[in-house]
Amino acid sequence: MEFGKLQHIDNIDFTLPPDDPVTEELWRRLKGQPADPLHIYVGGTEWGRASWVGTVYPQGTKSKDFLAFYGKQFNTVELNTIFYGLPTADTVRRWASAVDGRFRFCPKFPEVTSHQQMLKGGLAETEAFVERMSAFGSRLGPSFLQLSDRFGPDQAGALQQYARHLPQGFQACVELRSEDWFKSGATAVRDTYEQLLDSGVGTVITDVAGRRDVLHMRVTTPVAFIRFVTNSLHPTDYQRADAWIDRIGVWAAKGLQAVYIFVHSPEELTSPEMMRYLISRMNERYGLSMQVPSLINGGRPGNLSLF
Repeated sequence: MEFGKLQHIDNIDFTLPPDDPVTEELWRRLKGQPADPLHIYVGGTEWGRASWVGTVYPQGTKSKDFLAFYGKQFNTVELNTIFYGLPTADTVRRWASAVDGRFRFCPKFPEVTSHQQMLKGGLAETEAFVERMSAFGSRLGPSFLQLSDRFGPDQAGALQQYARHLPQGFQACVELRSEDWFKSGATAVRDTYEQLLDSGVGTVITDVAGRRDVLHMRVTTPVAFIRFVTNSLHPTDYQRADAWIDRIGVWAAKGLQAVYIFVHSPEELTSPEMMRYLISRMNERYGLSMQVPSLINGGRPGNLSLF
């Protein structure tokens, strides 16, 4: 991920900010509701990395089998390729059949909706996206709507209307990138997050060195969607991961039902190791039994061997 990337991070304050008032309102609404076990999903941005053969995938694995092996190591994936066009229903069903029932795909809304139409009109395209993603069945997680950095609070009405028209039961999370969403407490900003809360539409929280404003800590549904951008396993990456594990525990006590954490790293070379760290620490901290990835050489390219 190039968004928010910095070459030098020595002076970055990586502290997680406190919860936003809209998050506190969510916890208030959830108070008293039956508490379900927290579901945790940790994964990466794709499964098609040939550089993972011999580290994440057994030596000699063919590209057609990458997804099946990825699904044995991790339980979710950001499906970014859909941004450029919808796959066929047969392709979606084939992907779904390659993994087991614990796995969740989190597809990205197509660019025609988010960047070209900027949420104005285009309901037919959204209906086609929702219908096609339904082919994932129970393996479909929240879809994420990444808006252009040109989409600011002056277009808040379009986002609010779009949120109201998303189908009930279709999980979606919105990623806002324009700095203007985070510069002030303008009425349009507050109204938008309240509309997301009322519509059952979630948010995307991005933890990246060069844009600390997008670490907004505004959670509008009991499902948290976190994009965690590492710095090639700098010591602060592990400190940040531990801080997230602490915060997730706090949220779980207040009603959080699921969390999706997607790890990004340069060329995705060190992402598997951080994913394994997160899963292992979650298991230790909360007494969980999530499958811990079996990685060769820490999941980094190097001396190759079989599992």
